[in-house]
Amino acid sequence: MTPTTKRIIVLAMHGSPPSDFPAADRAELFRLKAQISHAVAGSTEEVQARYVALETKMRAWPRTAENDPFYAASHALAAALRQWSGCSVVVGFNEFCAPTVDEALDAAQSAGAEEVIAVTPMMTPGGAHAEHEIPAAVAAARARHPGIVIRYAWPFDVAEVARFLSAQIDRPAS
Repeated sequence: MTPTTKRIIVLAMHGSPPSDFPAADRAELFRLKAQISHAVAGSTEEVQARYVALETKMRAWPRTAENDPFYAASHALAAALRQWSGCSVVVGFNEFCAPTVDEALDAAQSAGAEEVIAVTPMMTPGGAHAEHEIPAAVAAARARHPGIVIRYAWPFDVAEVARFLSAQIDRPAS
């Protein structure tokens, strides 16, 4: 990166359902997701459409620190990352919250980024989000925005993760 390159970080977070989302809708969403992902008989276009409608409703649900502490903590992490890195940070979510990681990558491009760095606090390999979904979103964003550099700063060095965790062990309890 040159000193004049505009770099924007996309913080790819997991996401969490808000606690005040209607219980019946939440149960139906999870049931439909399982039905679709396991190719259960009856996974019709109608089922898919209902799933998309419920997912859209959940992602658009108003968030507060009370009904979604994970959402609030994600934005607090973004603010700290902004302070430490000196870069703009856009938060995107794998599921349950808006914007999606895809939308966050597009927002970074729309904000004039010449370089977009996607990063996640998911520390270890083995999860579908960090290993498959985020790289797929990055690859799709590269195809949509060929004029900018987009990279995924993951996986992390295991020794660095262990060093970070070790430093946390001796911190005073809060």
